[in-house]
Parts: sequence; structure tokens; C-alpha cells
Amino acid sequence: MKAEPLVLERTLNAPVSRVWDALTNNSKMKKWYFDIADFKPEIGFEFQFYGSKDDTRYLHLCKITELIPKKKLTYTWKYENLPGESAVSFELFNEAGKTRLKLTHTGLESFVTDNLDFAPSSFNAGWTHIIGTSLKNFVEEGQGISI
Repeated sequence: MKAEPLVLERTLNAPVSRVWDALTNNSKMKKWYFDIADFKPEIGFEFQFYGSKDDTRYLHLCKITELIPKKKLTYTWKYENLPGESAVSFELFNEAGKTRLKLTHTGLESFVTDNLDFAPSSFNAGWTHIIGTSLKNFVEEGQGISI
């Protein structure tokens, strides 16, 4: 059964170039996203990072599948030693100097169904915080300062 994708949109009070830099610059990603040891915005680039839920750490394995500079970044998203694979897309739209960010996470139904960490509500809460608070604060508070 194919589930509906998780789609979240937020308007950020920052130009597309600043938001794109936050999404693709490794040193900036560490400040609002996850601590990713190495990241290159290139199709085919593979990266990994740990994310935690309560006391459980999950190794995320990702590979960039689509890249349109300052417009769209898509990568696969799966977990080490667990079934399932999904895809995360960040799309950016310039709206009068602000950025409308559309996040789409597809394939959530492929993950373990008996673990609440992988429930759609967990992903919704996580992404809502990541783009609605962490990224928003990072790109908006940095206005006028070089970050």
C-alpha cells in the first residue's frame, strides 16, 4: 500500500541563496540539522549521520538523487540494518525576497510499522521542528551577519 507523502511548507524570511546555503553547506548544516561528517551537493554523493529518538540512535544512510542549485535537493533516506527506503526533497521558491520551502518525504510506508519511531506522526513532528524551528531560526536570525 502506497501512503500519501509527508508534505510541509514554510515561508522563511530569508533569500533563497541563504536557505540553499544552509541546506548544502556542511558547516552550516551542523548548526541546524544533523552533524554530518561530510556532505557535497553532488548527484550520487552518499552521506550518513546519527539521529536519536529518546535513547535509541539510528544511523541514517542517504544518497543525493536530484540537485537543481537553489531550487531542489532530493536524497534517499534509509536506516542501517532496517528495512525500507524513502526520499526527502527540499524545494525552494522565491517569494518577494523570502523563501517558500516545500519539504516532501515519500516512502514512509516502507519502514518498520511496529516501531513508533517510524510512524508518520514521528516524521511529521521531526520535520515540523527541523524546518519550522531549527532551519527557520538559523536562516532568519542570521540576517545581516555572515554565517
